Amino acid sequence: MMSKEPKIGKFLDDEERELHEAIESEDYGVAKSFLTSERKAELQGYARATINEKRVKVSLRVPETDLARLKARALREGVPYQTLINSILHKEAVG
Repeated sequence: MMSKEPKIGKFLDDEERELHEAIESEDYGVAKSFLTSERKAELQGYARATINEKRVKVSLRVPETDLARLKARALREGVPYQTLINSILHKEAVG
């Protein structure tokens, strides 16, 4: 019996072929971090600088879109969003 799956390979350019192979690979759907080793080290430095300090609970209201952007950025960088927010605040506080 003949397969009904279309043969699209000969119609793909190099970029499309690379994308098709990536989708068909076993790793498709596995999240990959875009966090560079330098950025990771920078964020870890901020975290270490604040880890021994006494923590104070803060509640504030922020626009939903800002929070969504922060969560998306944290996901891209491979860190929890609250850690990212804390590192941004720390960075701004120390200049």
